[in-house]
Amino acid sequence: MAEWGDHHSVMAKLQRLWSSGRLLAARLDPDDDLFPLRIPLRTPSARELSMHFDKARAWIATLRQASGKHGYELEWKTINHRLHGANQLPRAALIETPELALHILRKRADARRFDDISHALLERFPELREWLRRKPLKALEQGDDWPRLLAILDWLRRHPRPGVYPRQIDLPGVHTKFIEARKGLLSELLDHILPGDAIDTSASGARGFERRYGFLAKPTLIRFRLLDTSQFIHGLGDLSIPLADFRRLAPPARHVFITENDINGLAFPMRADSLVIFGLGYGLEALKGIPWLAGRQIHYWGDIDTHGFAMLDQLRGYHPHARSLLMDEATLLKHRALWGRENRPTRRELNHLSRAEQHLYDALRENRHQENLRLEQERIGYDWLETALRQSSG
Repeated sequence: MAEWGDHHSVMAKLQRLWSSGRLLAARLDPDDDLFPLRIPLRTPSARELSMHFDKARAWIATLRQASGKHGYELEWKTINHRLHGANQLPRAALIETPELALHILRKRADARRFDDISHALLERFPELREWLRRKPLKALEQGDDWPRLLAILDWLRRHPRPGVYPRQIDLPGVHTKFIEARKGLLSELLDHILPGDAIDTSASGARGFERRYGFLAKPTLIRFRLLDTSQFIHGLGDLSIPLADFRRLAPPARHVFITENDINGLAFPMRADSLVIFGLGYGLEALKGIPWLAGRQIHYWGDIDTHGFAMLDQLRGYHPHARSLLMDEATLLKHRALWGRENRPTRRELNHLSRAEQHLYDALRENRHQENLRLEQERIGYDWLETALRQSSG
């Protein structure tokens, strides 16, 4: 027998309306038609009434008591039963006002806080009304942070695309960590209040926050080692420099090796006319648009797993002439004893792999050798690496 509608059914419906933000959003729209709210209740069928008449009477009494306690009305219907005659059954709960719904949920204090927040926001930024309608609970979650958030919005509206580091915003209680932790929220708000020419729409997400709104950003550093002592720069072979400087550097090395793992980069063998870049991971986008790389032989060494091939594919999108290093079936099978497991493999289509690379990528994503197979680059024998380097052209 399915459960009949009771006070828990009423609470569940009201809780869903709260969790969706609808109860709070309705406070911003005087024409909202959510109330009076009718919540249908499942009632006993004629058969259930025959089999469980006493239980049905107790259910009615309990529901009547709950409605009286919490202040809502019940809508009734009449059922004529051949044995028990005419019976009144509650078929819906009627919540007349939003204040009653909030009282039942014990959310009146939260609603008052939301009213205060929305008044403060809309007084200064009426263009945030739609955002408040869509995300009232998110607004409520910020609590005591709103004075600082509003100060930041005011400041940026007065100083669009300021060309300074966020650290240089001089406002009471506002510091770098406060902004860092709220980049997503600030982006949502700034997109509503700033003019279009103050937003670089090509940048998005937390990593693109500074560029999107015209702040200075911590420069991307490129870590690399010069593998030929004759090409050291003032005696230095292991360097980390800002991307802009690396773009201008144009070192003479003819071979450029790229490896994801830091230790592999640090342990990479010395080699004439070569350098190795390491530690970028999926940050390979940093190498996009570096003109001098077009004239170098590029070799990418990643893990033999689905993400390793995805990174190779990404690099090829920027530098189509890049070759893979030790990302082949012979290397995989040679190191069978060192196979591991990839936690979250990708299955997406890649468009810049060679036929042999595509074959191996398909074998990995289709689990032909082993489920979620991964051979990490640092597990490959050093002798195997040196042999591959000797056999590489040039």
